[in-house]
Amino acid sequence: MTAAKRGGKRVGYVRVSTLDQNTERQLEGVAVDKVFTDKASGKDTNRPQLKAALDYLREGDVFVVHSMDRLARNLDDLRRIVLDLTRKGIPVEFIKERLTFTGEDSPMSTLLLSVMGAFAEFERALLRERQREGIAVAKNKGLYKGRKPSLSPQRAAELRSRLLAGERKASLAREFQISRETLYRYARQPHGEDSS
Repeated sequence: MTAAKRGGKRVGYVRVSTLDQNTERQLEGVAVDKVFTDKASGKDTNRPQLKAALDYLREGDVFVVHSMDRLARNLDDLRRIVLDLTRKGIPVEFIKERLTFTGEDSPMSTLLLSVMGAFAEFERALLRERQREGIAVAKNKGLYKGRKPSLSPQRAAELRSRLLAGERKASLAREFQISRETLYRYARQPHGEDSS
């Protein structure tokens, strides 16, 4: 299907880090025809909905993302995605930064993409550092208890027994509303221990 036939769409992409984060806020009040949503950790490079969005986009569409850090985890990734899309005639619009890249950008726009992307990467690194420092202070004061376990001890025991019975991991992860990584963590634990 060509962009002309389908009329050129505004295609949104949303990524949230955990299952309980609100996806509505990212593109709230922004007109889009279709939205792809990934619920994955920031460091996770396996983002099936991003791949689906990139496969879906056609020349004449506009790719709309809340912010640079929602689209890419590092500067190289950001530049590659934006350049690949704009070369295909697909502008990329970042709502938070109020920037749109079209492929006909000036050298100043290209520099701005790199600078803004570098700031987003730096901001993430600072946030992780502040989080580690906060946890260390809380641990020293005896206030840090760690993350709340994903499953109660009873649900964890049920999960382990069903894994031992040979049930499919993907189905169990969906049913228990946990990531595959969390499922594997529970599977590796001796009975009686718990996981976050």
